[in-house]
Amino acid sequence: MADVKAWLPWKDPDEFLGGLPDGFDVDWYAGGDRPASLAEVEFYVPSYMGGSGVIEVVREMPALKVVQTQTAGYENVLPYLSDDITLCNARGVHDASTAELAVGLILASYRRLPRAVRNQEREVWPSSYDEIDDSLADRTVLILGYGSIGEALERRLAGFECDVIRVARSAREGVHPIGELPELLPRADVVVLLTPATDETRGMVDATFLARMKDGALLVNVARGVIVDTEALLKELGTGRISAAVDVTDPEPLPAGHRLWSAPNILINPHRGGASTAFAPRVARLVKAQLERYAAGEPLINVVAGPAR
Repeated sequence: MADVKAWLPWKDPDEFLGGLPDGFDVDWYAGGDRPASLAEVEFYVPSYMGGSGVIEVVREMPALKVVQTQTAGYENVLPYLSDDITLCNARGVHDASTAELAVGLILASYRRLPRAVRNQEREVWPSSYDEIDDSLADRTVLILGYGSIGEALERRLAGFECDVIRVARSAREGVHPIGELPELLPRADVVVLLTPATDETRGMVDATFLARMKDGALLVNVARGVIVDTEALLKELGTGRISAAVDVTDPEPLPAGHRLWSAPNILINPHRGGASTAFAPRVARLVKAQLERYAAGEPLINVVAGPAR
């Protein structure tokens, strides 16, 4: 029996994965010129943040059976897949990186670290400040989209002496349903967005949502930019009533001259939530496990679309 043809985005997959499972014939593809085996590819791992080209190519793979993304979000892949292709996401891979960044954005905003950086660049040591920094201690953090990343975030918040409100699409023990948001938002000092981009969540954080946030609250978006109505956010930031710290924007990448760059009370990180040293070992473990499962005829994990395999 011939080996399964797989396309992987690492030049030395054996080294990256810590040993390539038996039963696979692998070609390297991370964008650009395509290997001659295009028509034979059965298992494909697109390059992480490789652009639209590494996704669009799946339309030209007649033998394709499995696409394993390196991202938790997968909405950009769905339009290119036929119903007989199994799509698996990278649930769990980005938990540590994204949760760490969410905590970092909260602390940087509360302790005004951007101001410290600007003062350092100017070699200024202020003799006094007009106001003291905020503390995460004694605050309430609402996590909207409470899944595996939300759980990881709560674990990291455990030592900060703050309270956590968990919200997900549907209720379960200890987790509020999204329908209760109108009553929950006014209680939160920090609102962290972790929801996927779907038809239901696009533009969810609109003028009404923002108006329900308490005075002085901080909005943290480490999910997808399209979840937030940018115009509504700009208007609310302009009042000085709330602040924001975001890893993602709409549009993205944020073009030079966009009003969000110069908006008051916002900290912008250029979509680096998953880009940390925690990423590589976790995605390697996931992909290797999926290849081993596929070769053995065992069910794949993290299946989000298409048939179970």
